[in-house]
Amino acid sequence: MDIRELSEQMQRFVTAKGWYAPDSPRPQTPRNIATSLAIEAAEVLEHFQWEEAIADRPELAAELADVMLYLMQLASISGIDLEQAVLDKLKVNYNRTWD
Repeated sequence: MDIRELSEQMQRFVTAKGWYAPDSPRPQTPRNIATSLAIEAAEVLEHFQWEEAIADRPELAAELADVMLYLMQLASISGIDLEQAVLDKLKVNYNRTWD
């Protein structure tokens, strides 16, 4: 399954939950989704708060999936082709140098 197919599945889920409806308690605005993305990313950090090793791999996997879902949703509602954006960024990064 590629990123477009994953994004389509995510869209079906959001639609099924009614979150695109005008009166949704979870409006799918860029700000709301960006906020949710940051919160989920912070939850990934909780797994490493006091440990270097991964203590609960399935839970970490679930948090990483949440991050990816919010990232795909933010790209989608913002009209960004995330797959192309990643490829473009990789091209830029190949020419970058880091200290």
